[in-house]
Amino acid sequence: MPDDHAPTPQRPGQLLARGVCRHLLAHDFVTVEELTPTRGLRVDVMALGPRGEIWVVECKSSRADFTSDSKWQGYLEWCDRFFWAVDEAFPTDLLPSETGLIIADAYDAEILRVGPESKLAPARRKVMVQKFARHAALRQQAARDPGVTFSL
Repeated sequence: MPDDHAPTPQRPGQLLARGVCRHLLAHDFVTVEELTPTRGLRVDVMALGPRGEIWVVECKSSRADFTSDSKWQGYLEWCDRFFWAVDEAFPTDLLPSETGLIIADAYDAEILRVGPESKLAPARRKVMVQKFARHAALRQQAARDPGVTFSL
């Protein structure tokens, strides 16, 4: 009988996200993956810092992955800082220089460039912290009870 709860192999972008999340935890940031800040957008990693700062990290596993993403500028209004996370073989000259840059693998990462800060308005920050908390709580509940049905 097949195991309905067997883990599925992670895709390259998910492996980058894992390394990014591990690294950010070392900087006292907690993270969630695949959070939807608003309809039509889904960020790869959202990080919440010790002083309430919100960072968004988009993980790109290849040139094609990057060039096919036309939504990334829509993420800027949902965070204080924006970063790209790529592996060491990625052609980083493709990435906009006015954004943050993280080199990552499945196990760790290094922040090479911190993007400019653009502080969220207090009302937007409150909404995002609530979305972050709800997303994290639903993920935790799903991990404890894989049979539960919910929507993120």
